[in-house]
Amino acid sequence: MINIGLGNKRKTILLVDADPHARAVLRNALEVAGFTVGEASSGREGERTAVRIRPDAILADLMMETIDASAIAERLKEMGSQIPVYIVSTASDALVGAVGLRELGIAGVFLKPGDPAIIVQTLKTRLGVT
Repeated sequence: MINIGLGNKRKTILLVDADPHARAVLRNALEVAGFTVGEASSGREGERTAVRIRPDAILADLMMETIDASAIAERLKEMGSQIPVYIVSTASDALVGAVGLRELGIAGVFLKPGDPAIIVQTLKTRLGVT
């Protein structure tokens, strides 16, 4: 991950998803939009990567084999992090009427297959990217 040309203006997004195809689709859209992208294939790897690269936002699958996105958000919140965490998931039934997502630090939810253009625009707006 290299921030060439934009210095501190370039924002970094961490993708946490066990599905390499889902990560690739989002990575391509985010990079075209000017973001730097880090990836992790599990929740534990996502936690370590978040601490190492200090992303400006995280997109994480809701349920992974070792830890879920809400647990990542909760741990980041416990560490005092203000990094917005967005859930990207096929688990629409689990999210309908879900309470407490905001309290866990979840900034928003995108249902798979997410529209990369909407995800990019949401992140640009949240992070103040023009």
